Amino acid sequence: MGRTIEQRLDEARSQIERLSPQAASQALEEGATLIDTRCGDDRTAEGIVPGSVHFPLSVLEWRADPSSDASDPAVTDFDRHLILMCNDGFSSSLAGARLVDIGHRKVADVVGGFRAWKEAGLPVS
Repeated sequence: MGRTIEQRLDEARSQIERLSPQAASQALEEGATLIDTRCGDDRTAEGIVPGSVHFPLSVLEWRADPSSDASDPAVTDFDRHLILMCNDGFSSSLAGARLVDIGHRKVADVVGGFRAWKEAGLPVS
């Protein structure tokens, strides 16, 4: 039998940094890049974090891999601090581990995701 999703989530989280919304906000002020992985419908309905870049999970690795024809220079530097954000802080953990797998060295996600960010009163537009 394979690993459960909880086991996979624990493994993924052991490979990345987990930041509170406040710590993520501070990291952004220090130059980190926030990647919003939520779908367009959620972004429209709930808002976005100003300055974040949007890469849905379906294209994330292609944008973050410098060898990809679909890469985006905003997220291809393996030493850049990348912070991932989903709705609730689960799929961003798994996505973060995938970025580590392709070579990124400074990857984090936001504990509680966008909803925790918003609840903390941090900027949303």
